[in-house]
Amino acid sequence: MKASELRSKDTAELKKELESLLKAQFSLRMQVATQQLSNTSQLGKVRRDIARVRTVMRQKAGGLA
Repeated sequence: MKASELRSKDTAELKKELESLLKAQFSLRMQVATQQLSNTSQLGKVRRDIARVRTVMRQKAGGLA
């Protein structure tokens, strides 16, 4: 997911996206703990997406975007 895609969304959509990413992160962490996840790079991708969403939300709140 690109930051430009996120900037076009409004705050409610960003919150919904963040919530779904956090649920996905939890699911992936459980899969790692139970040794069911074979592609561990997915966890890093989800973490970066969470950071992107939070950054765009912070920018919108501060009036930067």
